[in-house]
Amino acid sequence: MGLLDRLGGREDVPGVGLFVDGPNVLRSEFDVDLDDIRAFGAEEGAVRLARLYLDENAPASLVQAAEERGFEVTVTSGDVDVRLAVDATAAAVQHVVDTLVVVSRDSDFKPVLERAAARGVETVALAPGEYGRSDALRNAAQRSLTL
Repeated sequence: MGLLDRLGGREDVPGVGLFVDGPNVLRSEFDVDLDDIRAFGAEEGAVRLARLYLDENAPASLVQAAEERGFEVTVTSGDVDVRLAVDATAAAVQHVVDTLVVVSRDSDFKPVLERAAARGVETVALAPGEYGRSDALRNAAQRSLTL
């Protein structure tokens, strides 16, 4: 069984990777719904990876809710941004996804989007709102959208 089979994808349908910066996006002032993020990914192609990154202070109810919505949750005691950046870059350079969607407002992910685009992966910066949105992240992505 190949990697695409294990991920539930087909080679003829673009594969999408959703990488969500939880502490940056899941804030009360943005009212972000994880179902909306999944729906956006499904519009782009077959969602092969849907990952939500959280810090160690995340409530168990959030982890459970995310898992119920089909997200793989990574809780880290270290820097959430570093873990997300490493995983997203790996998915792009190993051609696990055709479209890389980074859901954040943080300019830390600019190099991730640049590396992915250089490898022929379509890049999307999806922000929860205009407030505090990074111009550098928006400009690094081939497409930039707001939830």
